[in-house]
Formats: sequence, structure tokens, C-alpha cells
Amino acid sequence: MRFVDLIEKKSEGKALSDEEIKEMIKEYVDGNIPDYQMSAMCMAILQRGMNDEEIACLTLAMMHSGDVVDLSEIDGVKLDKHSTGGVGDTTTLVVAPLVAACGGKVAKMSGRGLGHTGGTLDKLESIPGTKIEQSMDDFKKIVNENGVAVIGQSANLVPADKKLYALRDVTATVRSIPLIASSIMSKKLASGADAIVLDVKCGSGAFMRTKEEAFALAERMVSIGNLVGRKVRALVTDMNQPLGNAVGNALEVKEAIELLSNKISETDPLYEVCMLLGVNMLELAGIASNEAEARNMLKEKINNGEGLARLKKMIKLQGGDSSYIDIDKINELVKVKNLIKVEALSEGYISNMNAEMIGTAGQMLGAGRATKEDIIDPSVGLVMSVRCGDYVKQGDTLCTLYINDETNVKEVIDILHNAINISEEKVSVRPMIYGIVSEKGIQEF
Repeated sequence: MRFVDLIEKKSEGKALSDEEIKEMIKEYVDGNIPDYQMSAMCMAILQRGMNDEEIACLTLAMMHSGDVVDLSEIDGVKLDKHSTGGVGDTTTLVVAPLVAACGGKVAKMSGRGLGHTGGTLDKLESIPGTKIEQSMDDFKKIVNENGVAVIGQSANLVPADKKLYALRDVTATVRSIPLIASSIMSKKLASGADAIVLDVKCGSGAFMRTKEEAFALAERMVSIGNLVGRKVRALVTDMNQPLGNAVGNALEVKEAIELLSNKISETDPLYEVCMLLGVNMLELAGIASNEAEARNMLKEKINNGEGLARLKKMIKLQGGDSSYIDIDKINELVKVKNLIKVEALSEGYISNMNAEMIGTAGQMLGAGRATKEDIIDPSVGLVMSVRCGDYVKQGDTLCTLYINDETNVKEVIDILHNAINISEEKVSVRPMIYGIVSEKGIQEF
């Protein structure tokens, strides 16, 4: 069948067969299908959708388009977690070492930040000497020895996704749920984990703007896992404001160290999301039989310092200066030329925030990239002083900018004033966690 016939078939809302999907991905990666035809197929998928079997087949075809990691040399259940991208989201640096301290094996391959979202690799590289490029043998050795390692993805991991994502980005097809689900899950499955916990963000700082979209994506990804024999659960969490208070690289490492040092309240949104991610990882690994048991284990590893010790050892094993994994020493990595307070222009309640704009403000200060070629300043960013629902007086600090270059400061302050809305009347605050999708179905909180 000619590829144009497949485009027409999908445009009519018909399901593609396994063989048609496999051949499509192979031919596209090999350069035999031009971008203009694949962009038409992506648009057809965006408009007409795919059923669960099609998405699973597409995921597996993309997964097998390049290297597939074999983690069988790592003892026990291999665990992974993934966030769909957010602002102030430093959960990996908290959850991964905590789960390792509880006996889990967290073998994680992460990505870099682009645009308003931060990347775990950039945060790790803010610690001097840390090498995120490791051989697969060293990666496995570190996980076996320490229970956790976080490295960059290999160059030939899911090349189909690299080509498709670049195409989707310029053809307005990024927001297709089948294409997002297959993109994420093909990389997670190719990375070799037995069990995966996903954090699907929704709101102003996320791909999925609504709770309904986020649950739909979560269901698709859990379904893919079930269909290919992997254990997958997905939290649906809010991204209408930064998850943590810190937005930046070393600043977010500092916040992770504070949480692991028991310096952050259990009522803090970052703490609670980390807890629920860890709970589900421990349950999927068979280390804990229920939520209460898992929570107690995780809290114990915070209280006795074992979670922090695992992060410190991971940095050392990956070539970094682990002395910075310390509640006091880490302050040396966030020293900047100037601190500027952004003050409230009026009195009232913080009614809502635009997390994407706040992330963009951090990026403009040098904490993130507008393009892949941009160079990051690891020490800069911003730290929030307020959350939605808080009451402020005129002149109160909304956030503090950590800056080394004042070029964009005025524009950044304007963006932040527009991103943080103040209302005379108190408004209801959205929950931070909307629910979970698991093998048992949807549980809304």
C-alpha cells in the first residue's frame, strides 16, 4: 500500500494495522517517507485519534527503532519515574534516592530542559564534576551499588521519536494524546525499566492544560504499559503554579537537599507529590504492600538521613563533588552577583499564577534554554515567596530573583507581575494532586 493511502485511511478514522504502523516507522526513520507526508499523517492522528492497540503498536515500533537497554544485570525490580514537564519540579532528586534507600533500584535516564520547563540533567550538572554521560556498564554498576543512578539518554535511543518530535513541533501536532503517549512510553520502555511511575502535569505550565486532558493521557500510557507487560501508574498533578518554590538548577538542587534534610514541611506540595510518587514506586516494586507502609518507610529515610546519603553517593559515583550535597555547602552554588525582590503592586489574595510565564522568567534569567544551543547559568533563577491562596500586602515579596546578568531583569519583573495575579476576594485553591490512574482504573482525589 502506498503511504498516501495510509494517510487517507487514518483521515477517514480507520485503524491502522500493526504491520502498517511498523512499516511506517521503519520507512520514516530510514528516510524513505518525506516530512511533508509524515506531517499529514500526524495531523490525521491528531484529528481522528488512535485506539489503544494502535498506540501500543506505534509505541513498540518507535521503541525498537534504535537501542533497547537491557537492565537484567541489575538485581531486583528496575524502577523509573517520569514527569511530563513542569516548573519547580525537582522530584527526581528527592524520590529516586529515597526509593533507593528503601531498597528499590532506580535506573533513570533523563532529559534536559527546554523552554519554560527544567531538566534533571541540567540540575545534576550544576554540581561540579557530575557526569551525566556514563557507559551502560558503569550505569548498571552504580545502580547495583547505590540503588540509584540518573544519566542522559543514549544517542540512539528511540531515533523515531527524535524525528517525529521535531516534525510535530513545527506542524502544530504536539498536543495529540496518541503521539504524546507513544513518545513518552517508547523512551521509557526502551530504557529497560520493569515498573514506571508517571507524573502527568496539567495546567498553565504543562502540555495538558486541563484535568480531563491529563487523565486521558494518563489512561493511554497506563494502557500501553498493560498491553506490553510493564507495570505503570500515573499521577495527575497540578501545574498552575510551580511545584516547589525554587525555579533554577542549583536552586532546585538546594530545595531537594532541604527536603531530604527534613527542612521542608510535610504539608508542602513538593513534599506530598514526592511522597505519592515514592509510595507508588515502592508498591510496584513489591517493597511495600500499601500506602501507609510505604509512607512510613520514605519518612524514615528522610528522618535518618539515608535518602540524602544515597543522593550524595550517587553524585560521587558519577564523578561529582559530593561535598555540595549538604544543607550548608550547597549555598556556595547559588551565590550570584545580585538578589532582586519582586514586590506585590497591590493588596489581596494570590488568586492564580501562570506557571509557564514563571518558568519563562527563570529561563530569561539564564536558568533555562530557548534553543538547544543556549548555555545555562546553573546558579541563577528565582525563589517564590507566595503560593495561590496566600494574602499579601502591597510591597510584600512575591519572589526573589537570583541574577548574574541584568539584561532581561525589567522584562522578567513585568512578566512575573503579570503571571502572579492578586485579587481582593479570596478564591478556592486547586488541589495539587487530582488523582491516580493504575491497573485498577482511575481514582480521583
